[in-house]
Amino acid sequence: MILKDNYGRTVTNLRISLTPRCNLNCIYCHAEGEVAPKSLMSAEDIGEIMRVAKHFDMRSIKFTGGEPLMRTDLVDIVSMVPEGMESSMTTNGTILESVAQDLKDAGLSRVNISLDSLRHERYKSIAGKDCLSDVLVGIDAAIEAGLTPVKLNVVLMKGINDDEIADFIEFARSRDHLILQFIELMDEFRDCPYHMELISLEEELQRIAKTVVTRRMHHRKKYLLDGAEIEIVRPMHNTEFCAFCNRLRVTSDGFLKPCLMRHDNHVNIRGLRGAALEDAFRETVMLRQPYYC
Repeated sequence: MILKDNYGRTVTNLRISLTPRCNLNCIYCHAEGEVAPKSLMSAEDIGEIMRVAKHFDMRSIKFTGGEPLMRTDLVDIVSMVPEGMESSMTTNGTILESVAQDLKDAGLSRVNISLDSLRHERYKSIAGKDCLSDVLVGIDAAIEAGLTPVKLNVVLMKGINDDEIADFIEFARSRDHLILQFIELMDEFRDCPYHMELISLEEELQRIAKTVVTRRMHHRKKYLLDGAEIEIVRPMHNTEFCAFCNRLRVTSDGFLKPCLMRHDNHVNIRGLRGAALEDAFRETVMLRQPYYC
């Protein structure tokens, strides 16, 4: 049974925030909309949520945070993903090296790794501490373990790291199985001096790319240069972002979240099982409405 909202959008993807905790303090972090640390869902609760997601024919799970690797039971949680569902994870990569193979063995398919500078001092100014070397090792460990394609998330900020675009493209060329994602800051940062729109960068990539592929999800384009795959993520200015949204979110303290941008319509699912949890999923989907359309 596939869930479909009142706007005809099917729900096929579930993002689960495992914790609001993080070992970095990035200047732009929105923490998936979670405003304060709270008691976390148990691994058993998460397993039941994923079981119900599979019941509704959802195809993929993405684990987010905070930093998912702050949970010591992460490998156990990954192993609970129902058969036939793809699982992936967003991470800052700082503590990925030692568990990359364990996560792959538990069933994780791939990772997104945040990396906003290739320069040590600049990385520290963005993230609060210099963990650049750890991230670089984590990227290589993920590729070696087969958590691929590794998507490298680079939030571009005017006057902070926008002069590293060519360096990041060269970095992507230097490694197989890596996709480079340049990300525009969310709209809440529009008045910040380092906010920058990426439309001119996208136009330049359109001009120089050998091939341009349009992804099904959000109709986002992938630009293929010599040895590099690049995507531009501009959710707040992509009019198709909401129109094609296929996601539900789960907060780390056990609420279903119909939309990333809204915080007033969450559905409490903490401790629910079976039919009660299924009904909560249905209720949440009916609350979905496009935010930017």
